[in-house]
This record gives sequence, C-alpha cells and structure tokens, in this order.
Amino acid sequence: MVKNALFNILGDLEGLLFLDLFAGTGQIGLEAERRGAEVIYVERNPFRAKKIREKAKGRVVVGDAVVILRRMELEPDVVFADPPYSYTRYEDLIREVLEVLKPGGVFVLEHDKRKRFNPDEERIYGDTALSIWRKAP
Repeated sequence: MVKNALFNILGDLEGLLFLDLFAGTGQIGLEAERRGAEVIYVERNPFRAKKIREKAKGRVVVGDAVVILRRMELEPDVVFADPPYSYTRYEDLIREVLEVLKPGGVFVLEHDKRKRFNPDEERIYGDTALSIWRKAP
C-alpha cells in the first residue's frame, strides 16, 4: 500500500535523478528505474548493496546516508529515505537532503507515524507515515 502511494505521489519519474537512501533490498529504487528514473542506491550493509548491484542498473554506494549526502555533488530531483525505525539521526538526515535536493525537487521520508517532523505534507498509512518536502524552484 505504501509503495503504491509513494509512486502516486511522485508521478512521472522519466529522466529524473532518484536517490534511494537506506535502500535495503532496493525495491523502491528498482521500481523508480522501471519508471524511467536514473537511480543512485545508498545502503550501509555491504551484503545488501551487493544484492542490489546484481539487479539494478543504477549506481550503488555503500556507506552512511548522512555522510554520503554531505559529500554529494549531484542534485537529485527525488530523494526517498526509509531508515530503520530505530534510526536517531532524522534531523541531520532531513537537513542534508534538503541541502542537496534540486530546486523543484521532492523528498519523501518513510517513518513510524508516531515520529513528528515539519514536512510540507504528511500522509498516514496504518503505522507508517510519509513526510513530504518540496524544495522551492
């Protein structure tokens, strides 16, 4: 349900640069690729990153999402982040994503609905929330 909602929110991804943070199995990035996006996967776990490489066309980067964002020279059009529910660096993550996000771009953060941020929009699906920020053009 959340995956379908995410792609309905994002709309057409053809030709866009999509950053999949905390990529896990890579399912979100793979769907973005299927929809025409150029995807960069970021995954801390080397084993999971290797599994993504076996399936994905996009680049796979192994490491901490916040550190990688701080070093990033590209401006992604779309950033999706689904950190583990035990994640504690949300404020750093949000700040760094909004810094690198291309003007006119969108950032979607998936998280436990009990956590509260200050997004432009929030949608709740069961116990999960999607917080959405849109960077001014």
